[in-house]
Amino acid sequence: MQRRSFIKKTGITGLALTLVPSITLAQSQEEEYSLVELMGKTTIDLYGDGYQLRKEAHEAFVAMKRAAYSSGIDLKIVSSYRSFDRQQVIFERKFQKYSDEGMAPIDAINKIIEYSTIPGTSRHHWGTDIDVIDGYRKVDGDVLVPSKYGEGQPFADFKKWMDENSQKFGFYLVYTDTPKRRGFKYEPWHYSYAPLSIPMLETYRSKNIMQIYKKEDFLGSEYFTSGFLRTYITDNILDINPKLL
Repeated sequence: MQRRSFIKKTGITGLALTLVPSITLAQSQEEEYSLVELMGKTTIDLYGDGYQLRKEAHEAFVAMKRAAYSSGIDLKIVSSYRSFDRQQVIFERKFQKYSDEGMAPIDAINKIIEYSTIPGTSRHHWGTDIDVIDGYRKVDGDVLVPSKYGEGQPFADFKKWMDENSQKFGFYLVYTDTPKRRGFKYEPWHYSYAPLSIPMLETYRSKNIMQIYKKEDFLGSEYFTSGFLRTYITDNILDINPKLL
């Protein structure tokens, strides 16, 4: 278990975003989250066996996992907390791969952000989000493929159970298949623990993302224009399940 580091709230001025968060019980929490914490750049307390979540999210997941057993489903987390450094490795590896295949830099970045986030913007940095499947199902190849969650497919029963029950435990699908939703593609495996992630997103969206990424330096970051970042914020960070805003 890692030890959480608390630091003073950043002095960076906020970026004016037009969308107003919905009022929920989660936002009544008074705990503040630092910029480095939300970007996965500092240590936090994490709990779990084979995965890492904040304490409250971990306890809620354990309760949900127990409930799913009664329906013959074994909720198995395949991805949870992810640090900035880990996300940077993923991003740079894909950027290099697509560049080597002949893609222009911005085309490579747009290909990456169909499913993967820019380092520092991943919800997995928060210790509230999970990629989860049914561990009882033996599936060949990549399990994080949307078609495998459709009717008659290996994870169809898992999806049905989660659709009917996950919100009872505070977990909400992030990237839905809602028509005209922009940003990251449909991910029927990605759930977020709303009582914590809602106030975290509220804090994150108050930061000056444009200014922050002028100072970041990793492979591909030099191509993040102001226009690109504005679109990324609107489409990829904010165009999500409205129950998580």
